[in-house]
Amino acid sequence: MTDSNPKTAALAEALRSFIGNFKRRLRAQSHAGELSWSQFAMLSRLERDGPSTVTALAKAEGMRPQSMGATIRDFEAAGHVTGTPDPQDGRQTLWAVTPKARELVLAARAARQDWLLAAIQKNYSPEEQDDIARAVKLLERIVE
Repeated sequence: MTDSNPKTAALAEALRSFIGNFKRRLRAQSHAGELSWSQFAMLSRLERDGPSTVTALAKAEGMRPQSMGATIRDFEAAGHVTGTPDPQDGRQTLWAVTPKARELVLAARAARQDWLLAAIQKNYSPEEQDDIARAVKLLERIVE
């Protein structure tokens, strides 16, 4: 760890801990059915970003292409993805979510959004909600 102000170090630790707890609560709201969180995340990426090759998906998800290939085969067997030849390189396949998988992803996304909206409305005054909005803008710089 680099030398730092103890107050800043404590803030970093509190923020890291909060983010972990927040992610767990969001995941609990997803209702992703029989899918693991990593499987759901991959389907979400495909739904959000559009069709992709196994190699590109593996890179984006931090997996080996062989492992992603096995995941894609499982998803295809379950009716979650379909493949079409890549128009740029006919040796590769572009994988896309099926309507069934898109519905699953969108429903889980909506469930997380509904939970978060209700939690904000229940726990924070309008003035505090404004404070949270300012804090989010500040925190966005961390990932830029």
